Amino acid sequence: GGKGSRTGRIFRFVPADLLRRFEEQGGIDRIRSEPRFGIRPPRLGLVLGTMRKDSSSLLLLTVVKSLKELGYVFTVFAVNDGEARPHWELMGGRISILNRESYIDWSIFEGVILSSLESGVAISSLMQEPFDVVPLIWIIQEDGLAERLSLYTEIGWQLIIDEWRKSFSRADVIVFPDFFLPMLYTVLDTGNFFVVPGSPVDVWIAESYAMSHSKSQLRRENGFHEDDVLVVVIGSSFSFEEVPWDYVAAMHLIGPQLVEFSKTKYLGESFKVVVLSGNSTDGHGSAFQDIASRLGFPDGCVKHYVLDGDVNKVLLMADIVLYGSFHEEQSFPPLLVRAMSFGIPIIAPDLFIIKKYITNGVDGFIYQARDLTSLSNAFSLAIAELNLSAFDRTIATSGKLLSKNMLAWDCITGFARLLENVIQFPSDTILPSSITQVQQHTWEWELFGGETKKTRNETQYQVSTEHDASMGTSSIVYITEEELADKNTSVESMHQNETFVYDNPSELDWEDVREMEFSEDIENQEMQELAERAEKYPGSWEDIYSKTRKALKMKAEDNERDEEELEKVSQHLCIYEIYDGLGALPLLHHGALYRGLSLSKATQGSRVDDVVAVHRLPLLNNTYYKDLLCEYGGMLAIANRSDGIHKTPWIGFQSWRAAGRKASLSVEAEKVLEETLYTETRGDVFYYWARADLESNDTVENNIFDFWSICDILNNGHCRDMFEDAFRLMYVLPNDISVLPPMPATGHWSALHSWVMPTPSFLEFIMFSRMFVDSLDSLNDHSSIPNSCLLGSSKLEKKHCYCRVLELLVNVWAYHSARKMVYLNPVSGELKEQHPIEQRKGLMWVKFFNFTLLKSMDEDFAEATEDQLHPRKSFLWPLTGEVYCPLILERERENRYRLKMEKRRRDKEKQIERKRAGRSQKPLG
Repeated sequence: GGKGSRTGRIFRFVPADLLRRFEEQGGIDRIRSEPRFGIRPPRLGLVLGTMRKDSSSLLLLTVVKSLKELGYVFTVFAVNDGEARPHWELMGGRISILNRESYIDWSIFEGVILSSLESGVAISSLMQEPFDVVPLIWIIQEDGLAERLSLYTEIGWQLIIDEWRKSFSRADVIVFPDFFLPMLYTVLDTGNFFVVPGSPVDVWIAESYAMSHSKSQLRRENGFHEDDVLVVVIGSSFSFEEVPWDYVAAMHLIGPQLVEFSKTKYLGESFKVVVLSGNSTDGHGSAFQDIASRLGFPDGCVKHYVLDGDVNKVLLMADIVLYGSFHEEQSFPPLLVRAMSFGIPIIAPDLFIIKKYITNGVDGFIYQARDLTSLSNAFSLAIAELNLSAFDRTIATSGKLLSKNMLAWDCITGFARLLENVIQFPSDTILPSSITQVQQHTWEWELFGGETKKTRNETQYQVSTEHDASMGTSSIVYITEEELADKNTSVESMHQNETFVYDNPSELDWEDVREMEFSEDIENQEMQELAERAEKYPGSWEDIYSKTRKALKMKAEDNERDEEELEKVSQHLCIYEIYDGLGALPLLHHGALYRGLSLSKATQGSRVDDVVAVHRLPLLNNTYYKDLLCEYGGMLAIANRSDGIHKTPWIGFQSWRAAGRKASLSVEAEKVLEETLYTETRGDVFYYWARADLESNDTVENNIFDFWSICDILNNGHCRDMFEDAFRLMYVLPNDISVLPPMPATGHWSALHSWVMPTPSFLEFIMFSRMFVDSLDSLNDHSSIPNSCLLGSSKLEKKHCYCRVLELLVNVWAYHSARKMVYLNPVSGELKEQHPIEQRKGLMWVKFFNFTLLKSMDEDFAEATEDQLHPRKSFLWPLTGEVYCPLILERERENRYRLKMEKRRRDKEKQIERKRAGRSQKPLG
C-alpha cells in the first residue's frame, strides 16, 4: 500500500504493494506475445459523480478520449446531470442516471471506473457477488471526506471510518491526482492507494481567478505598492515540522543572497518577500519574522501568508515566485503550475522534476542548489524580465503557455498504463494499442471553449492547498453520516460522563416493590371488570363491513405465497433462474413461471421456494469446482434426484446474466412459450432465446461466425482441441481419426443457459454432459501444469475454465441427438426453427448420442464407482450426481435380503437362548 518513506522530515508516497503486484502479474506485455483471437474492444464502465463543467470533467474527458483512441469502449453512467452531458454523450453514447436503486449488470465490463466520491453510490452493488470480482478503479479528487475523517476520529465515530475503509478496500486501485491526497486519506489505506500525477485544476483555478481579480487591486488591498518587487517563497507540501524546515533552510541559504541582491540593485524598501507556508493555526508568522530580522532583512520586508487562506491572491500579486525546497519531489509542484498559469516568472532549483519540464531561460529560471551564486544570476534575469513591457516578457508568457498542458500527457499515459495492469482482458477482446501510440499532449480545453465568464466565475477561489481539486464535501459523505450516525455512539461514549453507584437493594426495598405490584394487580382487575360490565357500541354497519373487508384482505395477503405455490403446481413448465450472489437478485424474475436457483449457500433469495444448489450437490461446496462449472453446477444440482424437487413435464433454465444483456424473456414471450407448450405436445423440442452471437455494434467486423469459431474465440482458441480430446477420451476413440462433431455454419445457437426442453430430455442431456465434463476435467491429469486452463487467457477466465464450453455444449447434444431446435425471440415471442432435422440428415453423429449407448456408458461408470475401479486418477463423475445401475440395484436387494435373514437368525437364537435359561411356567389352576 501507500507508505510514507522519510528523507529528513520529507515524506514520500510509495505504493509498494501495488507495484509488487503489478510486477508479479506482468501486465499486458505478457499477453501481447501470445496468440489472440479477439474480435471486440475491451468494455469499460465509467460512473460520473457529476457532469458539471469543471476541471474534474476536463481531466476525465481528456483521458477518456485518449483511451478510446487506444481501443477501449466506454459506457457512461452518472449520479447527477449537468451542463457537460453533451460532451459525455459524444464519448459514451446515451447516459444512464444512477441512484441507489439502480440495477446494473457490471459483469459485462472488463473494468469499472468511479470518477469521484459522489460516484460511490455504485460501490454497494460492486461489493456484492457476483460483481465483487469486476476490476474497479476509484478516482478520488476531493479532500472533503479527508477533513471529515479527522472529525470522526475526534468524536469516536469509528463505525463510519470502518464503513469507508470497507468501501475503499473494494477497489483494486484508489487513484489520486497528486501525492498529497493519499496522506490525508491514510486512515483508509488498505494497500490499494496509487497516484497518477497531473491535473488541469491549478490552471483552471488560476484562469478563473484572474478573470475577476487584478494584480494592482489586490496589492492596494493588502498594503503593497505598485512598484514593489514582490518575491513569493514557496516550498514542499510534504513537510510536517512545526516550522517547515524547507522554508527555514531557504531563508538561511537564500536570504543573504536576497538581501545582497536588493542592495546591489538599489531596490531598498521596495523589495518585499512573502513566505507562503503553514496553516492559520500554526503560528509560523512570528518565527519567520525572527529569522528575517536575524538575516538582515529590513523591518516589514518579510511577510507571512498561510496556505489555508487565499493562495491565489498571494500568487497573483507576486512579481517572482521562488521555489525554495531542495528535496526531490515526486511530481511537479502544483503551486508552481498555478504561478506559471498566472503569468508569474518562476525561479526553482535544479531538481530532476523541475528540469524535466522547465527549460532554463525559456520557461523559467533554474539555479543550482549547490551553487547559490547562480541564484543572484537568476534574480538578475528575472528582474530584467520585469523591466520589460508585458508584451516582451517572453519567459513569463512561455511559462504560462507551457503550464496550460504541461502535465496532460503524463496523466493520460499514467491512466493507460494503470488500466493495462488492472484490467483482465478476456479471450475475445482486442488488446488496446501501446501507450507509445498516445498522441494527445493537451487537455481538451476546446470542449469548454464556449464556457462563459459567468460560468467560470462560479468556481470557488478559496484554495486551502495546492491539491485543491475538491468540489466541496460530497453529498454522499453527509448521507453516509446520517445513515450511520445513530449507530456510531459507542458504549464508552454513551457512558463517559455517567458515574454509576452500585447500591444493593435491602429487604425493605423488596417489600416496597411487592406492595406496588400487588396494588397494580388489584387496580388492573377492577378496570377489567368495569370494562366487561359497560355497554359496548358495536358501531355502524359500514364500520363492521370495513373491518371485515380489512380482515379478509390481511388474510389474503398472508395466504398470497401459498396461492403462488398452488399456481406453480398447476404449471407445465418451471424455469430455474440461476444466480450467484446478492448482487444478482434484482435482475431475477418473479411469478409462477420462475424459481430461483442459488449457487451460493450464503445467498438466500427473496422467495421461500428458491433452491440452494450446494444443499443438493455437495460437490459445489468445493469452491474450485463451483467456479469451474458456474451455472452448469446448478443444473447438476436440479438433476440430482430430481423427482424430489421438479414435478413439471417441462424444465427450463435462465442465467441471471440474460436480464443484464437484454436477452431474458418478456411477458409476451413468456405467454407465447406457455401456450406453445400446452398446444404442441408432440416431438422432442429444444426452445432457446439467448443467442450465441459475437456480432454487435462494438465488434471489429460484422462477420457471422460459425459455431466452432465462436467457441474458439470465447475459449482462448483451444475450444476445438479440448472438445475433441474430451470427446475422444469419453468414447475411447483412436487418435488417428477426427472426432470433432460437425456443426453447420448457418443458423443461431443457444447461449447463457437460457432454454426449455422436456424434463426427460434434460435428464438425458445431464447424463451425457456429466461424462463429458469428467473427460474434460481429466485432461488436466495429462497437463504439465496441474489445474491449468488452456480455455482462458485472463485470470478470471482460468478460474471459470469450463464455463464457456459448457454454455455451448447443449447445442452439440441437441443437434446430434436429433432434437428439434426452435429460437424464441425474447422480445416479440416469435418462434423460428433452426437447423431443421431434414437438413441435418447425413450430418448428425446420432450413434454417439443414442440414449441406449449413453445409458450403457452411464451404468459402466456407476459400476466402476461401486467397485472402486476408477478409470482415471481424477474421477469427477461420481461427484456430479446420482450413481445408479442394475448392478447396484441387485446388490442393494441382496444386501437387504441378507440383513433380513441375519435379523431372523438373531431373533431365533434369542428365543432358543431364553428357553434354555428361563424357567418353565407352571400351568394355572
